[in-house]
Amino acid sequence: MRLVLAQINPLVGDIGGNCRRIIDTAIQARDHHQADAVIFPELTLLGYPPEDLLLRTAVIDRVGEAMQELCRTLSGIDVVIGFPHRFEGALYNAAALIRDGEIAALYHKQRLPNYGVFDELRYFTPGDDPCVVKIKGIPVALSLCEDIWGPSPMRRAVAAGARLVINLNASPFRQDKRQAREAVCRQRIRENGVPIAYVNQVGGQDELVFDGGSFVMDAKGSIVCQAELLTETLLVADFVDTQPVLTAEPGHCAPPLSIEAAVYQAIVLGIRDYVGKNRFPGVVIGLSGGVDSALTLTLAVDALGADRVEGVLMPSRFTSDMSLEDARAEAEALGVHHETISIEPTFSAFLESLSPVFAGRPVDATEENIQARCRGIILMAIANKKGKIVLTTGNKSELSVGYATLYGDMAGGFAPIKDVPKTLVYRLARYRNDIHPVIPQRVLDRPPSAELAADQKDEDSLPPYDILDPILMRFIVEDQSPAEIVAAGFDAGTVERVITMINRNEYKRRQAPPGVRISRLAFGRDRRYPITSGWKD
Repeated sequence: MRLVLAQINPLVGDIGGNCRRIIDTAIQARDHHQADAVIFPELTLLGYPPEDLLLRTAVIDRVGEAMQELCRTLSGIDVVIGFPHRFEGALYNAAALIRDGEIAALYHKQRLPNYGVFDELRYFTPGDDPCVVKIKGIPVALSLCEDIWGPSPMRRAVAAGARLVINLNASPFRQDKRQAREAVCRQRIRENGVPIAYVNQVGGQDELVFDGGSFVMDAKGSIVCQAELLTETLLVADFVDTQPVLTAEPGHCAPPLSIEAAVYQAIVLGIRDYVGKNRFPGVVIGLSGGVDSALTLTLAVDALGADRVEGVLMPSRFTSDMSLEDARAEAEALGVHHETISIEPTFSAFLESLSPVFAGRPVDATEENIQARCRGIILMAIANKKGKIVLTTGNKSELSVGYATLYGDMAGGFAPIKDVPKTLVYRLARYRNDIHPVIPQRVLDRPPSAELAADQKDEDSLPPYDILDPILMRFIVEDQSPAEIVAAGFDAGTVERVITMINRNEYKRRQAPPGVRISRLAFGRDRRYPITSGWKD
């Protein structure tokens, strides 16, 4: 039996386009790879996650029409497809096997995730029964994503006679997700003794990036073939009936990626799909000469090409010559069109207009924020005029503690490094420079600064990032209490100060643009804290 695992990139809501891609891919699997069956990811026909599109009757009706089109069109190969199925007044997250012009088998997902970025209980009714169907004479169970993360669905499928479990996924990227997937599949195999074919979608969808990495794990828990991460591809998997075990034959195995390579490529894919699927002709980025804007510029060029990226230098009275030199060097090394627009006239005009209101009050962060907002206005104006989108350059460390200006450096349409801590920003920049140097070394060496005041350094306002980032990880991602963080060796005053900043700045994060999720807990869909709260950590 030969299966093709179709690791494709659907577009949410583009039912007609997804249908055509499914047909073209099935024909390729049949004619080029001589496959007996082609397996597509979870909800491929509509795209994942469809969110409240699932509440629209017209959407579900169109899905039904597309399923009929697939049945009419496809022949000569079994096709396993994920789609939302309306049945007897309920909606199910379903998988179907299409064979000889009809739906030969139908499965309803049993375990519906309702945590983190998932809220399937909002839309779907859980199924209750396994589905075992023969492909090339071999009994195969259909399952969907979360089903594999608990013991019951696979156990029941094997009890019903399955000798292989096919698992359709829309599983988003995070730094440790590949290892977690493999570990849970290995556990299911230890419990049941049958192989698993795991297919995952690829591509960016708003904050989420789906990383593919489809694989086949044999009955001993060893991966015998695996697709590349973060790339559309077809993975061919062969099986031989060696009673009593179904043997998964060795095939193509993509090499693993380092953490830096995986995160970098995930963000590149997230940018490419957000800009491309939303049909923006290009992006605009403010270039400060710092590491955040340098990394964002490099990611954007790698995602879109230099001709679709525009850089803008916006110096003020506090901008150093070194920053301007480095920003220009980055743009020139990447072949990016860039221009310089001073914010001094705009900044001075604001100060003059506000002078009656500010009279008698000392200079403080207000004047710093005005500079950031001048830059935000310039970037948004250029993007508006040219139909492009502004990519913001803020990182997770800054966003966590509110070291960012609303309607200033936070103004934009997409935030590529929103979920990247500052310490990881440096690692990603060095990773990219190891491939081909484009970021000047002194950008990586000198202390980071917002340059909104004379001789300003980030550490004037924040703890050093090698102290700040571990505290943020423990409090935000690992949900540790202040006492637990202090017990781990961090200064109590520093912990209290950081947590106060986190809690005080929820209102800023709520207004931030979407950005690529790379961690187990990102701001946005993952973390939903109240803005107004009497709770004190």
